[in-house]
Amino acid sequence: MLRFELAKTEEEIQTLRQVLLAKEKYASDVRRQLGLSPLSTMKQNLSRGWQDVQSSAPYLTASATLDDISHSSVYVRTRDNLSHAGQVTSAALSNVGVAFTRRLAEMRALPLPGPPRSLSHTVSVPTMRHSSTFKSLEEMVVSVKDKVTNNGDASGFQRRSSRHNAS
Repeated sequence: MLRFELAKTEEEIQTLRQVLLAKEKYASDVRRQLGLSPLSTMKQNLSRGWQDVQSSAPYLTASATLDDISHSSVYVRTRDNLSHAGQVTSAALSNVGVAFTRRLAEMRALPLPGPPRSLSHTVSVPTMRHSSTFKSLEEMVVSVKDKVTNNGDASGFQRRSSRHNAS
């Protein structure tokens, strides 16, 4: 009796599989006739899913929380301070780059001691490292680094830089 029930159930399962396969084929033909590709169907499903997510309670709660955070005084102060620090650092690095380029150009123009050399010969790295210009530049870089690290103020660097450039 149980064997008969099992055989009957397996036969029904097979019939249902065949019916399902036929229905899937028919649905595929209808989609093709309507001009719906698998990609457009997937886009619609994703769009519908995203709309469902956006209207869900957890999403709305998280969105409201993030909105509250982005308008909080702590967030605004932190954002403003980080923005200011980035601007100060950018200005300081820009000034260092300008000063560095200017100093290197000055050092290239320095005559080398000894007999005259070809025009293509430049000051060697060891000679540059021991020059007063290089040491001055090195002091400026350290000073800017200290200023930015300590209180984010590079205005002193600009005054020193212009004072060094004038000499």
